[in-house]
Amino acid sequence: MSGFRRGVRLGIDVGAARVGVAKCDPDGLLATPVETVARNEHAVARILELCVEYDPTEILVGLPLNMRGEDTASTTDARAFAAAVAAASAVPVRLVDERLSTVSAHAALRDSGRTQRSSRSIVDQVAAVVLLQQALDVEKNTGRPPGIPVPPAQEPA
Repeated sequence: MSGFRRGVRLGIDVGAARVGVAKCDPDGLLATPVETVARNEHAVARILELCVEYDPTEILVGLPLNMRGEDTASTTDARAFAAAVAAASAVPVRLVDERLSTVSAHAALRDSGRTQRSSRSIVDQVAAVVLLQQALDVEKNTGRPPGIPVPPAQEPA
């Protein structure tokens, strides 16, 4: 596990209606669901409140590229949400590839016997868990931080 940076991380799965949030323990062993945040004008503020509560060393926001690795409307939305969080928080924000996290989340919930309707309220949290766990695994396997950093907001000159 050389090269793994200790610290709690928050995983964020940005959706049009909801934002799933997950966290991991300081050793990065296990990602667990935290909550589903309504996607409205208060969503970034709620993420900041969760930062106060969990004191993460990093926030990992899922970047939903298409299967060819290209941007989509959802990618642009996730980048904008990550930039808003980065601008409002002192916690470093990184964008991580999460192409299959929501698909994996739906499959896991289906396999556990839940219907799509009964899963709606938690699928975003599960997707956040999946993307966070994948990011932790990448860092453990490569010794490098996952994804790409979101630059903090620049002060106007």
